[in-house]
Amino acid sequence: MYPVLFHIGAFVIPSYGALSALGVVLALFLAQRTARMTQLNAAQVWNLCVIALFAALVAQRLLLIAVNWSELRRHPAWMLAVAMIHHPLLAGAGALAGVASAAAYARRQRMPMAATADALAAPLALGLALEQCGALLAGSGYGTETSVRWAVTYTNPLAARWSGTPLGIPLHPVQAYAAIAFLTLALLVLVWLPARRRLGDVAGLWLMGAGVAIFMTELARDNAGRGSLLSGAVDGPQIAAVLFVLAGAFVLMERKRPNAENEAKHG
Repeated sequence: MYPVLFHIGAFVIPSYGALSALGVVLALFLAQRTARMTQLNAAQVWNLCVIALFAALVAQRLLLIAVNWSELRRHPAWMLAVAMIHHPLLAGAGALAGVASAAAYARRQRMPMAATADALAAPLALGLALEQCGALLAGSGYGTETSVRWAVTYTNPLAARWSGTPLGIPLHPVQAYAAIAFLTLALLVLVWLPARRRLGDVAGLWLMGAGVAIFMTELARDNAGRGSLLSGAVDGPQIAAVLFVLAGAFVLMERKRPNAENEAKHG
């Protein structure tokens, strides 16, 4: 595959960073549409997305520099690249920083949390789909060894240097599996958004769908550096995926409870 799309002099434009950036742009424009569908202020949704994105990038870049300081000292031009490495630890740090900053902005602007979460569900799924396409090109988050006909084999030394990707070995294109799953989820929640019965239902569906997608794709993903639990039976992202599903189920159940109580009162 192609960890680097092209060079500009001594600087490189990594595939993972470029595709992730494209996903961000498309997600931002989609968020403007979903904001109008949920009767939110599109400008506020745009600002929220930009603030969350900036916080996530800063958190990921600081962690990336800290973990790879020795490599970056030898190749300082890499610091100016859009992104180089895809790793669950980086994704987790970015997600926490992004969610925290988005929640703080939404609360300060008095934006309805449930409706805002509904509006962001489809754009987030679309962005994750493009991010996984970039990971496929870069060799990040690579799959396990396989003999299937659609296996991918990496040969570029940069894939091994940046992401630890094994070279010359047929691997499951698990990033493509994840991209398809997230794209399907994006379409599903986008179609359901105008027909939702309660605020927060789309966000709950996104949480459950994303959790299932992450858990299932991790079965075909190499678990090197992803943490493990129960003697390697599950890895870190799968644990997070279970929490996503439980959180999604909780959101959907909580949204149904007031109606159930009203029905009981009116007998």
